[in-house]
Amino acid sequence: MANNHKKKATAFAPATVANVGCGYDVLGFAIHGQGDVVTASFSDKPGVTIKSITGDDGRLPLEAEKNTAGLAAIALLKKAGKIDIGIELEIEKNMPLGSGLGSSAASSVASVVALNELLGNPFTKNELLPMSVEGELAASGTAHADNAAAALFGGFILVKNHQPPDVISLHTPEKLHCTIIHPNIEIHTKNSRLILKKQVPLEKAVKQWGNVGSLIVGLYTDDYELIGRSLHDEIIEPVRSMLIPGFKEMKDAALKAGALGCSISGSGPSLFALSTSENRAKKIGKEMGRVLDEIDLKYTVHVSKINTEGAAVIRD
Repeated sequence: MANNHKKKATAFAPATVANVGCGYDVLGFAIHGQGDVVTASFSDKPGVTIKSITGDDGRLPLEAEKNTAGLAAIALLKKAGKIDIGIELEIEKNMPLGSGLGSSAASSVASVVALNELLGNPFTKNELLPMSVEGELAASGTAHADNAAAALFGGFILVKNHQPPDVISLHTPEKLHCTIIHPNIEIHTKNSRLILKKQVPLEKAVKQWGNVGSLIVGLYTDDYELIGRSLHDEIIEPVRSMLIPGFKEMKDAALKAGALGCSISGSGPSLFALSTSENRAKKIGKEMGRVLDEIDLKYTVHVSKINTEGAAVIRD
C-alpha cells in the first residue's frame, strides 16, 4: 500500500448549467445544493478501482476506464507518474443522470479533487482541469470543458478552447439567482448532439456572437437588463427544445414571472431561468411547474444563487 499520512479524502463538486443560452459549449456556471461526492483511498491493488457507486440505481459502470470519475483519476495518476499505485473510489451520485446539470462532470471533478488531496496536492486547480475533462470522454465521447470547468472553479466560466482546455473565469453579479426545473425524463448528451445541425446560417451565427459578447459585458457590469436581452439562443435551443415536453410554455411562464431569461440547461431536459432575487426565483419555479402539472409530468425545482466556490475537499 502507498505510504501516505492520509488514508482517504473526500471531495464535493457542484451541479452546473452549461451553454447558458447563447454560449453553446463555451459558457457555464455552477449552482449550490446539488452535486456529487467522491472519496479516494489507497488500495493494495494497483491502478484505479471503483469500490461503490450510490444513487445511480446500478446503471453506471464500475470499470474505471468506462466511468467518468475513474477515467479522470487514471489521467491524474498518469500525470503524477503514479499509475502503479492502488486507488479506490467511492462515488455518491446526488443528481439525476441525463438531467442536463453536468452529472458526469461533477463526478469527474470530485474525483480529481479528492485524489489530488489524497496525494498531498501535487496539482493546482488549473492543472486539474485537463484531467477532469478527460473524464467527460466516458460520458459523451468528447472532452468538453464547459461543465467540468464550472464545477471545478465555480461561478461563470468561458471556454476559449477545449483541447487543450483554456478557460477564463468571469465575474458573477451578486444578485443573480438561478431556478432549475427538471422534468422527470432523461436526455443523453450523446443523443442530443446527434440531432444538431452541422451548418449554421451566417446571419444566425452573427446574432449568436453578439449575444455571447453582450452577456459577458452584462456580467461584468452587473447590467441585469442586458443579461436578460443576451440570454437568447439562435442555434441550439430551437432544435433541442423539441425533445422537452412543455418547453415553450415553461419558458413563457418563466419570463412572465419575471425571469431575466430562460433556456435549456446543457443538453436538457432541465431548464434554467435567471432572476435577481430568491423570492422571484421561487415564483418562477412555481409557475414553470404549473405547466408540467397540466401535462401530468413529474418534476423537481431547485433554486440557488450562483456557486462561486466550485469543487472542494469536504473531509480527509
